[in-house]
Amino acid sequence: MKWLDRSLVLTFEEIERVARVLVERAGVRSIRLTGGEPTVRARLPVLVEKLSKLPADLSMTTNGATLALVANDLHAAGLDRLNISLDTLNRERFIELTKRDELTRVLEGIEAAVAAGFHPVKVNVVLMRGINHDEVVDFLEMGRDLGVTVRFIEFMPLDAQGEWSADRMVPYSEILERASERFDFEPIERGSSPAERFRYADAGEGPGEEFGVIASVTEPFCSSCDRMRLTAEGQLRNCLFSLNHVDLRALLRDGGSDADIVKAVSGEIDRKWAGHAIGQVHFIRPTKSMSQLGG
Repeated sequence: MKWLDRSLVLTFEEIERVARVLVERAGVRSIRLTGGEPTVRARLPVLVEKLSKLPADLSMTTNGATLALVANDLHAAGLDRLNISLDTLNRERFIELTKRDELTRVLEGIEAAVAAGFHPVKVNVVLMRGINHDEVVDFLEMGRDLGVTVRFIEFMPLDAQGEWSADRMVPYSEILERASERFDFEPIERGSSPAERFRYADAGEGPGEEFGVIASVTEPFCSSCDRMRLTAEGQLRNCLFSLNHVDLRALLRDGGSDADIVKAVSGEIDRKWAGHAIGQVHFIRPTKSMSQLGG
């Protein structure tokens, strides 16, 4: 992974401008800060405060390693919701996956998010066969204990190491089978969410009484997907698996108008594929990993 020169990265003002134009003129109603890891960006609460003034839901996805230090500041700045990525509750596995001994800090970050008042707090778990496929029940029990919503995500071919293969993916059906070994649950109406949601049969009224599965590979939701991604360097992509992009950074820095931004974004959305084609003979893996695109 090569670090970008700071001059290549969008400024807070540029990010705010794109967001404002899309909210005010293009019908965008939800903004998510993601990465990579958004908390490594200096003065992140300043950006959150700028974006929180827009009439849109504002959320963030983080690895949680430093969340305990900034949760209160982010909440005070106007962040609405938090997703925390955590793929194992086993310390040795965590070190193997992340190359860092920070599981305790991530768990503290989850608790800090709940204490700061974020609702809901979601924990995203990418399941991989032979690595963490046996932790489904452990995560569900943790979710109920801490009052957070666990969401299992099928392993997609966007890992930085390029090691994805279909046999390492734990499919939707198997995830539910493993969950049913411990819990009874029923489906909740999905809506526009990428996750199929399930509520525990004995659920109470508090948080943590449901879980979700994002079956991006075996049961893709491309036909209802309404998401696009703006990378740190200003590339707007209409899909995680898109092979092309529109360069909004160049447009912004060359004096483009708000109308030019809307036109460029609309054109890219018009080119959105019918599906990502994972598992099909014509599938082409993107050159950028999930961390470079914004998961």
